[in-house]
Amino acid sequence: MFAASSLSRRVLSCRSPPSSLCVRCPRGVRRTNANAKNGTNNANSAEDAAAKSDASKSFAERNPFLFQLGVATTKTSAADIMVQVVVDRRNFDDIDYKRNAIFVVFGFAYLGGFQYWLMVNQFSKWFPTRRRFATLSLSEKLKDKAGMIDAAKMVAFDVFVHLPFLYFPSYYACKEVVTGKTWNPIDWVRDGCAKYWDNKEEDLTAMIKLWGPVDCVQFSMPIHYSMPFRHIVSFFWTAYISFTRGAVEAEDDGEGANDGIKR
Repeated sequence: MFAASSLSRRVLSCRSPPSSLCVRCPRGVRRTNANAKNGTNNANSAEDAAAKSDASKSFAERNPFLFQLGVATTKTSAADIMVQVVVDRRNFDDIDYKRNAIFVVFGFAYLGGFQYWLMVNQFSKWFPTRRRFATLSLSEKLKDKAGMIDAAKMVAFDVFVHLPFLYFPSYYACKEVVTGKTWNPIDWVRDGCAKYWDNKEEDLTAMIKLWGPVDCVQFSMPIHYSMPFRHIVSFFWTAYISFTRGAVEAEDDGEGANDGIKR
C-alpha cells in the first residue's frame, strides 16, 4: 500500500502542463526544447526576411542621404565644368580646378547637406502627410485633401521663402568666392547680394516659371527619388543662369565671360 501511494504521488507530480520544465517528465522537457527551438527558428527567419527585403532595395532607397549627396556634388561640379568649357571656351586642359572645387563645396554643403536637411528632415516635420502622400497613386493623391494642402504649402515655401531668401543669396555669395578679388566673407555676402538685387526680377521670374511646376512634381514623389530629381533639374537651371549671366558680362565688359555671373 505504501508503494502504491508513493507511485500515485509521483504521477500527480508530473501532471503539470507539457510546456513547463519538469525534471521528472522527459516529455515536458522535450516539448520545452522544441518550443525554444521553434522560437529561435522564427526569429532567424524574420531576420533573414528583413535582410532579403533590405537587399532588394536600391542604393537610393537604403541610403537616400548619401545618394543625393553624391548626386548634388557631382551635378554642381559638372555644371561648372560645362560653363568653363562652353561659356568660357576653355580647353579641358585649362579648366580651373580651384574654381571647380568651390562649386564642389557649394554643391556638397548647401545643395547636398542643407537642402536635404530642409526638404527631407524639416519638411517631414512641418508637413506630416508628406511621406504618406508620396506613396499614394495619382488617383489617391487627388482624393487626399490633407496631403494636397501640405504639398501646396511645400511648393509655396520653396518658391516664396527658400529660393529667394536662402538659395539665391548663397548662390551669388559662392560665385563671389570664385570670382571676387577679396577673401573677406563679408565682402562675398555684400557683393553677392548686390548682384542678386540687380538681377532679382529676371532671376525670380525664371525661378517661379521653372520651380513652381517642378516642385509640384517633386513633392509628390517618394523622398529617396525627390531630391535626385531636383538635382537633375537644377543642373539645367544652373546652366541657364550661367549662360545668361555670361552673355551679359561679355557684352558689358567686352571680355570673355569668366564666371557666368552678371557683373
